[in-house]
Amino acid sequence: MEEESGYSAHNVSNLIYHFVTPTKYRRLAITETVEECIQQICAGIELRYDWIRFLEVGADGDHVHWLVQSTPEYSPTRIITTIKSITAKRIFAEHPEVKKMLWGGSFWNGGYFVSSVGKSGSEGVIRQYVKNQGKEKEYKQLYLNFPTREAPL
Repeated sequence: MEEESGYSAHNVSNLIYHFVTPTKYRRLAITETVEECIQQICAGIELRYDWIRFLEVGADGDHVHWLVQSTPEYSPTRIITTIKSITAKRIFAEHPEVKKMLWGGSFWNGGYFVSSVGKSGSEGVIRQYVKNQGKEKEYKQLYLNFPTREAPL
């Protein structure tokens, strides 16, 4: 997945988001085959929506990490809603066994995590983390430096 900045008529942007979306009920619905399907769906999303570029996609059984580049015209909510909607429909269509596992017609949990990614410092670390999802037997958590509730922003 190639990297480049977002361009429009008069501005250049480099907005990169790290999203995490859990499956409904945190079910282990993302097999290797389903992950390959998600990768193919993402390639199709990039072709259809010129404002979404996937830098990395990594899955680990019950959730997916997405490293996505977009433009300022689109909010993170709109970006992930688009991704979740399209991937869920296609996964259910191509993998009916998954639909049986997740009753209620939803593939994804209603919520998600999102964080902006700095180009100069943490993008490489998060890129490797996302790329290696599900590849190590031992679970490793990525800890980022987030402000605590007590600390002012």
